[in-house]
Parts: sequence; C-alpha cells; structure tokens
Amino acid sequence: MADSSRKFGLMSRKVVLGTTLGAALFFMIVGVIFWGGFNTAMEVTNTLEFCISCHEMEENVYQEYTKTIHFTNRSGVRATCSDCHVPDPWVHKVMRKVQASNEVLHKVLGSIDTPEKFDAKRLQLARNVWRAMKETDSRECRNCHDFNSMNPEDQKKRSRKQHINGMQAGNTCIDCHKGIAHKKVHDQLSDEELTEMEKPNPENLRQIPAQWQAFIDGTNGSSATVAASETVAEPETVLQSESSEPDQVEEVTESGSAKEQAQVAQVTTEQPATVSTSSQATTAGKVDWATVEAREVVLFYPGQASMEWVLKGSDHGGKRAFVSGDRCFECHEDEEVDIGDLIVSGEKVEENPIPGKRGSIPVNIKTAYDANNLYMQFQWEDGDHAPISFVEGGKMDPENPIKLAVMLATDSEDDPKVEYAERSGCWQSCHHDANYMPHQPDEAMLESSPLASRLDLSKGYTKYLKESRSEIEIDGKDGKQRGGWDKLKDEAEIQAALDNGSFMDLLRYKSGSGESEDGYILAERVMSGGQGVDFSGSMSDGIWTVEMIRKLTSDKPGDISMSKDQMYNIGFAIHDDYSSSRFHHVSLGFKLGFDNEDAEINASGM
Repeated sequence: MADSSRKFGLMSRKVVLGTTLGAALFFMIVGVIFWGGFNTAMEVTNTLEFCISCHEMEENVYQEYTKTIHFTNRSGVRATCSDCHVPDPWVHKVMRKVQASNEVLHKVLGSIDTPEKFDAKRLQLARNVWRAMKETDSRECRNCHDFNSMNPEDQKKRSRKQHINGMQAGNTCIDCHKGIAHKKVHDQLSDEELTEMEKPNPENLRQIPAQWQAFIDGTNGSSATVAASETVAEPETVLQSESSEPDQVEEVTESGSAKEQAQVAQVTTEQPATVSTSSQATTAGKVDWATVEAREVVLFYPGQASMEWVLKGSDHGGKRAFVSGDRCFECHEDEEVDIGDLIVSGEKVEENPIPGKRGSIPVNIKTAYDANNLYMQFQWEDGDHAPISFVEGGKMDPENPIKLAVMLATDSEDDPKVEYAERSGCWQSCHHDANYMPHQPDEAMLESSPLASRLDLSKGYTKYLKESRSEIEIDGKDGKQRGGWDKLKDEAEIQAALDNGSFMDLLRYKSGSGESEDGYILAERVMSGGQGVDFSGSMSDGIWTVEMIRKLTSDKPGDISMSKDQMYNIGFAIHDDYSSSRFHHVSLGFKLGFDNEDAEINASGM
C-alpha cells in the first residue's frame, strides 16, 4: 500500500503552473495523437488520389495534367498536385488549407460541377494561382527547379537566355511558364494585363550562380562568350564538298536519313543539268565556290504567325524579350526544325495545315564578294509534292516549282530604318491581314476601298511595312481586325520613307521562267525586272542550286547600296512545291557582313 501511495502521489505532484505530472502526461499523449492525426490528415489531402477524388478535378485539370512533362518524363520523377499547389513550410501549408475551405464551399454550391461551369471559371481560377505564385516568387516551382542546380550548357539557347534575363531583371518562374501543366488560358488576357502581371519584381533579383557566370564569361572551357557561342558558332552543313569526312555527313541535321545526306554530299559546286528552269546569268568563272565556306540556314514553315502575333504577349511568349531588344535569332536558332514541325501539323499558328508539307528546309548558303558584286549560292534538297486541297490541281503556282527570295535592310542601332527589322528580319513585312491570313480583307472590301487607286489590290493584299501605315492594330481588341492594310499614309510621307531608306530590298528568282526580280517592300510589294540582280538556277539529282549576282551599289529607288565596312539585315524565303503567298518557308533574320567574323552570313572577299 505504501508503494502504491507513493506512485499515486508522484502522478499527483504539481510540476508547472499547478499542473500535475499525470495531467501533463495525459495531455502530452492526447497531443501526440492529435498531432499525428492532424498531420496524417494533412498528408492524405496532399495526395494525387485525394485531389482527383471529386469529378470536377478528375474530369478537367487531371486529364490535361496527364499529357504534360510533369506527369511523365525521361527522369521518372512526377510532380503531383500538392507539389505545385501546396507550400512545404508548415505555416504556409496551413494557410493554404484554410484557403481551400473556400473551394470546398464552391464544391457544395456546385459552382464548377460540370466541365462547362469549370471552363467558364477557368481563367478566374488560373488568375488566382498566378497571383499567388507571383507573390511567393514561384516558391513551389523553385522547390524542384533551382537556378543554382541548373547547368546552362544543357539548356536550349532560348532557355538559357531567358533564365539569365530573369535573374538579372527580377522575373519569376510563373512569368514565363503559365499553362505548363493545364489548358492554356493566358491567351485570353489583354496585353496590358499580361504585361502588368509579368512585370519584374526588384525583390526577386538574384546573384548569378557560379556556373552561369562562368558560362557568361566563357570561362567554362566550352564557349568563348555567350555572344560568340550563340551567334557565330560553327554551323553544321547539309551539303558537304567532296573532300568532307564521312562523319561530317552523318552529323547533319535531323531532317533527312544518312542515305539521303550521303547523296546530298555528292553534289559538287559545278552547275548541274538544268531541269524545268532557264538561266540569265551564272557565277561560273567568277567564283570558285569550292573555296567558300558554307553556312547552313534552316528555313521553316511560319503558318499564320504574323508580326502582330509576334508583338502580342498572349500569342507569343517571347514578346517581352523581343520588345526589350532580343533578336528572333538569339532565342530560336537551332529550334527551326521543331517550330516548323509544330506548325505544319496544325498544332501551332496554322488553321489550315497542308498534309505532307515539310516543316523545314535545310539550305546551304555560300557568300562571296568582289569590288562590284555580292555573290550567293543556295543548295537544298527538293521535296515531295504535297497537293493543296483548296487549289485546283493542287499547285498554287504551277509555272514555278520553286521561287527563292532574298530580303535586305540596313542595320543601324542608332538609326534603324525599319523598326524591328534588326530583330525579326523579313518578318516585319508579314501581317495578320495579308492573303490567307486570319484577318484577310474580302474582295468586296478591297474593291470598294479608296486605296484601290493607290495600291494594286487585284490579287488581294500581300506585304507592307509599318513605316507606311499611320496605325497597326496589334491586339485585335473589341473585334478589331489586326494589321493595318487600310491605314495607308499619304504619298508624301511614303516617298519620304523611301528616300530615307525605310524599306526592305527584295530580290527574287522564279524557276519556271528563270526570271530575276528586283523590288522592294514599303507600302506594298513592288516588283520589276532584274535591274541590279541576276539569278540562275537548276535542279539535278534531287538538289536545287540557285546562284545570285547582285550589284553592291545602286542609285535606283528601293535598292540598298552596300558598304563593305557595314553589316546588313538579311533573310531568305523559299516557295517550294509550286506554292505561293504565305505558304513558303522562311529563315530567321541574320546579319550579313563582309569578311566580318561577327556576321552570321559572312561574305568572303575574292
């Protein structure tokens, strides 16, 4: 009895604030049980199974998520709902669970209990998530994706550049990666709202990690500098000279098989037998092409991606970078094949895909010059015919199997003659209201237009520059048609722009007749006979070869006189497979120079 009394007395002993040891032990056990139960419940509500237990989630966002890289990827690591939507820090996690009670209320009220109701509120729900992630500097993204752990060498050029920009400017993950796991809805935002939402936050500025700084400085042993590695890196070639090593042929782009590339490699620089073309001039005897280094340029199918599309953030995620000064080339070099494949499939910016149309064309370009002329040689593989269903016979231009165009603009940061030409090349001439584009004006509108007396509208509307327009509609708000074909400036202003050099020089070869055309783009596309340019072309063994001689200087309106100590913006386009209008392949914008190691298209002196 004495021992029992002592034990009872021990449990009755008061320890802290008058609490007995027995009571403290009791509440401790209850607390552990409660805490364990609470945390177990918290973790259960963080599982994928719990998140999709209601059909609102299972039938909508879950189905979209299963098609993304966060669900299935090469590493086998899956990010589930809670990884992105529930914070790890305990206080923030509890706050998020409290907020979730509002979602339970709407579940009870049936606010989003059908796919139709869910879609009606989808943008509002997405805005809530974007705002929360912006406020936390994308905390949940950074749990897995940390700049300090990234290797810039393993990233695509565009990713590297934008990550560096983001660290330096104070952007956060969600600024660029909306819609990465669910249905895209940020294209419903106005450009003003999107710009405000993606505004950099100085509090998010980061010190550049060591491996990133090493890459920028070129001290990692694999790049001289970012600029050098991303603008003048030695290109692979599609067409090799006879002296090329076998492994060079095997390492060409993904666009063809080794057998096809081996066939291409056998093509010499001699003029092959002419097929379905005629020639006006040839560089034979003037240029030894075997001594001129080739630059591979991949032309890709652009679909309906107009200049207005480029400048609208909800259409083009790179709008912010582009407007701030980045060139298309700086972000999209090496992505041309992937971009073209996306567009010809109809997955991106193409409402009327053409079955069988190839997404890209690798072209070998050689460039040389002498005291009077610029010389260029183009070689590429012919493609299979892809009939166009909306044209009788399937050929838009049955007289011309191919047409090749070269477009030039002056290059001056201090005095740009054509806005954005330095960044986008010939893209500046492509608009949302051109032929076969989404806002193409109909025949009645063209016939009744007072501009019919000033412009050639007989074949619809093609190309123009914003320098010739008083206004360009970018966003298409309130049902407005995007573009500005009918906002033509008066003749005096257009003449002043032409005299000032605010135009794009256009040189074109037509294979059917062998015709060389020398024109320009300002108020519209103006073409004439070859005055300062001569082309010759032929096709042999499935390979097209086109050569050009272009005078360096000219006093004719619409011609750019070229100086060997300057660089120029240059772009290329090929209408293959009897195509016309926008159904061509185009290049990014390049820098043309004369024995200039900083030029992407570098002409060799002879």
